[in-house]
Amino acid sequence: MIRIRGIELSLHPLFVLIMLLSVITGQFLELLTLFTIVFIHELGHVCAALLCGVHVKSIQLLPFGGVAVMEDHGRLNATREIGIAVAGPLQNLLLILMAYGLQQAGYGSSGFLAYFIQANAIIGLFNLLPVLPLDGGKIFQATLSLLLPYYVTLLWCGRVSIAASLLVVLYSILPLGTGGGLRLNLLMIGAFLLYSNITDQRNLPYRFVSFLMNREAVYERYRQSGSAVRPIVAFSAKPLDDILRLFKRNHYHFIYVMNEEKTIVAVVPEQKLISSYFGM
Repeated sequence: MIRIRGIELSLHPLFVLIMLLSVITGQFLELLTLFTIVFIHELGHVCAALLCGVHVKSIQLLPFGGVAVMEDHGRLNATREIGIAVAGPLQNLLLILMAYGLQQAGYGSSGFLAYFIQANAIIGLFNLLPVLPLDGGKIFQATLSLLLPYYVTLLWCGRVSIAASLLVVLYSILPLGTGGGLRLNLLMIGAFLLYSNITDQRNLPYRFVSFLMNREAVYERYRQSGSAVRPIVAFSAKPLDDILRLFKRNHYHFIYVMNEEKTIVAVVPEQKLISSYFGM
């Protein structure tokens, strides 16, 4: 593990395993190329995050990308998250264009440049799959959060990602049923995605609490811009948890409380509900 400008950079054990295999099989140059591509891919995410005012704590590099841990403190709205996620595959596109230009101009090894273009295309396209924690999964989740309550978004994106990860694992072992060989690389990637998504799903309550604790930034944006308030209508007997789970990520809410006669008896700003929830 090394630290660059306060950001911890480390290799995932899966990457270390592939490094060892590359030394044994004499493919170290290919691995070094892969490492460079993945590192530049992650630099795209880091630069985009810093431009959005988001602090990056650590990055763990994987063979197909990386996992960045960010502290946004409410600054990371859906639009910024999409921009940060897109910045990674964008680096792969730029590298492809650069290598293609060199190839057409006759510079460098044609075989190596072809491999470089192919590796970038595979990493970029794989990362755009709508599966967490891949970039495509983050884009899908951020886009969905514009339409649905944030709790529902976290819940169903996690479930879809678990199902997709299982499909990757099943696809990797499918040849065994027909006498073929095991797709080991896909199996390792699928197993990582499955473990990551199951862990995230277990941590869903803590992630939602973190979302609620950072709602002050949403209120500040609402207060400064004077944007429209998103109303939530709820009966007075409705559990507090259920009301909070209706909050949308990019909106500030007023809760209109109704009695059994369907008469509005109170209008409560969301901070008051959150304070009650945390017992403040």
